[in-house]
Amino acid sequence: MFEFLDSINNYLWTWVVIPMLIGCALWFTVRLGGLQFRYMPLMIKQLLESNNSADKNDGEKHISSFHAFVISLSSRIGTGNLAGVASAIFVGGPGAIFWMWVMALLGSATAFVEATLAQLYKRKGKESFYGGPAYYMLYGIHSRWLGLIFSICLAITFGIANQILQSNQISMSVADTTGISPLLFATILSALTGIIIAGGIHRIANFAAIVVPFMAIAYLFLAVYVMAVNITEIPNVLVLIVSDAFGFEQAAGGAIGITITQGVKRGLFSNEAGEGSAPNAAATAETSHPVRQGLVQALGVFTDTIVVCTCTAMIILTTGVYEKGDADGIILTARSLETVIGPLARHFISIAIFFFAYSSIIGNYYYAETSMRFVFKKGRAISTFRAITVGTVILGGIFSLEEIWALIDLCMCSVVIINVYSIVRLSPKVVFLWNNFKEQMKEGKEPVFKKEMMKEGQEDIEGW
Repeated sequence: MFEFLDSINNYLWTWVVIPMLIGCALWFTVRLGGLQFRYMPLMIKQLLESNNSADKNDGEKHISSFHAFVISLSSRIGTGNLAGVASAIFVGGPGAIFWMWVMALLGSATAFVEATLAQLYKRKGKESFYGGPAYYMLYGIHSRWLGLIFSICLAITFGIANQILQSNQISMSVADTTGISPLLFATILSALTGIIIAGGIHRIANFAAIVVPFMAIAYLFLAVYVMAVNITEIPNVLVLIVSDAFGFEQAAGGAIGITITQGVKRGLFSNEAGEGSAPNAAATAETSHPVRQGLVQALGVFTDTIVVCTCTAMIILTTGVYEKGDADGIILTARSLETVIGPLARHFISIAIFFFAYSSIIGNYYYAETSMRFVFKKGRAISTFRAITVGTVILGGIFSLEEIWALIDLCMCSVVIINVYSIVRLSPKVVFLWNNFKEQMKEGKEPVFKKEMMKEGQEDIEGW
């Protein structure tokens, strides 16, 4: 079964998914004037600024731009940053990190487009806004069937496949440190997951707002310490990453294709740009212009890959443990840290991966539930899906890492193909919104969007 999935994945990623991701990312970058390179300070400003008083004066509960950012970041910053980077290096070599960087820099534009569209077509619920790719497929492209197919694929990807990986890496790390059975710990983790997701979007947002910044900062401090200890190795590592990405040895042996594929796959798993997941969180934000949340989500891709993933890569590559070739995933990251900080590394990684992966489980579930609410309107179906997700977490203590990656890669193919097709079709609206935002800024105004500004499709826009 694994060999069959692997062969399908190789074909789809090589000939369909990677060309689509790179092609649309380049096109968006050109159409939007390289906003991810030219407007980084504006992205940070949008994240730090408080919402306008107009966004808060109606007495309703709202999800702020910051909370929407950390919900998406809680999904992005997870095992992809610790285990995903390690697997990319283990399979594709150091050069895979270069291609992760490339896809993150270009993919920021893709993240901007999908998040802006999610904001444009968001709907108003009882307590907060909601939306995502299924809604811009329905109201933007006017294709409910496309939204239904996407929702089902996303629910399987984030409600089942990704949950198994997150659980697996937590359980393996704890087992490596304490000897506790992976299945037993996965069962405990399943129960903890049920407690949080039962509280809905506001409990998820509050949980993510506390956990994500804390765990990211703690991990960054540790990474800086490791790099400081191995400071003399960093120039050599940077040269190694670039040379391995374009090396003649790899090209001659046909391995350069594996290097690129691993970099793109694991980069996408980590930052989710183009996958259509983060827009579900972006749609919940209460903001004065769709572009604001687009800028914030573009910053999330940069934060995830260029900052956090690079830290993991430096930990692994400066210590040289990967050269032994006897460890993959989170175990490789833990053993690399152990060479610098001693046996304490395994305990730290167990704690770090718990917070990273557990917050990802919660964030992933929110994406999956949003998709299921598009398919099923009744509460009973959602309750059943919650039970399935909680039960799925237990499977992380059973399957091998290789089998789980094969399942995830196939699931990612489905959501990427549908989402990228949709955002390319709707991209003219994003270009209009971006120009509208810039024009208001040039006039010295605080950018505000009203649906009357759109020449076409006003009737499809509800949240503005």
